[in-house]
Amino acid sequence: MIFLFWLCFFLVFYTFLGYGILLFVLVQLRRILFGKRPLPPLDKNNLPTLTLVVAAYNEAGILDTKIKNTLELNYPKDRLQLLFVTDGSTDASPEIIGQYPEIRLLHKKERQGKIHAIHRAMKEVTSEIVVFTDANTYLNRDALLKIVPHYTDPTVGAVSGEKRVWVDGITDATAGEGLYWHYESTLKKWDSELYSVVGAAGELFSVRRQLYEDVPPDTILDDFMISMRIAARGYRVVYEPQAYALETPSEDVNEELKRKIRIAAGGIQSILRLKPLLNPLRYPLLSFQYISHRVLRWTITPFLLIVMLVTNGLIVLSSDQMFYQLLLIGQISFYLAALLGWIFEQRKMSVKLLYVPFYFSFMNYAVIAGIFRYFGGKQAAAWEKAKRKNTDLDNSSSPNP
Repeated sequence: MIFLFWLCFFLVFYTFLGYGILLFVLVQLRRILFGKRPLPPLDKNNLPTLTLVVAAYNEAGILDTKIKNTLELNYPKDRLQLLFVTDGSTDASPEIIGQYPEIRLLHKKERQGKIHAIHRAMKEVTSEIVVFTDANTYLNRDALLKIVPHYTDPTVGAVSGEKRVWVDGITDATAGEGLYWHYESTLKKWDSELYSVVGAAGELFSVRRQLYEDVPPDTILDDFMISMRIAARGYRVVYEPQAYALETPSEDVNEELKRKIRIAAGGIQSILRLKPLLNPLRYPLLSFQYISHRVLRWTITPFLLIVMLVTNGLIVLSSDQMFYQLLLIGQISFYLAALLGWIFEQRKMSVKLLYVPFYFSFMNYAVIAGIFRYFGGKQAAAWEKAKRKNTDLDNSSSPNP
């Protein structure tokens, strides 16, 4: 029982903190041996052609702001094509986009999901680089100029931008999302410098058009699958934090939970469909990063938290060792803090001290729920929008960060 407890403890610690520590050490060693990876210079006289693709479903309420943000992006107009897809939208989204001659619109009445919309868009793309971004996110002005220099390196097949959450007096779960993404962004920077990011975020990522492959139509996490398929072909996926997508947090914890469960269901689907990436003999460094950063989080670690609590309790019942009693008290206190965080959130009260235990428990519950939803066949590929907070960011007259 003691061995099982410590095995669970080690894997949990490694998943959430240990990998970050090890990754930091490996990056420092790489810098000593090979130097820091240089950023290719931007040649403004030889910029690649680029298409910005936005899939929008019933986003009429924010489209004017999104379009304004898009038109203000700093990139030569003769090298940039803007393509919006509004398939299935039943609101005024197509009409709003139709008012802007600079934007090419694709629309059909049938709603088949985001990945079908992306597949349709890609048949129309002829540029060298394709950038995907969500309708509810706003890009910084120089995002495209920060992305394209990486493609002068022929080993780079995709570039992922940074997701940033607009945090302004929000509740526990959504505040935790901001903290979580700050930590995630740090890990992605180190992943990218060591070798490759393991999966791009759909808020902002780009690929070489010639490397793009359609993913199965029932794919839940299309952005993750597209980028990891490129990585599986031997290309690096680079992280560029100076190209970022700013979005508002989920409206409340229930909306955030809905989004997290969908991501978790997509995560287990992706792992099952990317089995070759689990082979370290074939992908030594990529497999190490993929398993450490993604697979453990999306599979066994949430269950190990439960096993760790149960085994700790059994050890205390069968012995009087003070050390294990203190560990059990610590675990119970942590989850009680998470429970308090949930109670305060339901009452629309914000207690910063409870952010970490609440969001940590919240995320791991979502993974377990997502796994059961996927194997229960209850997760559809067509995305269901999570409601977002209506903030000054959405109503800004100048949404460009």
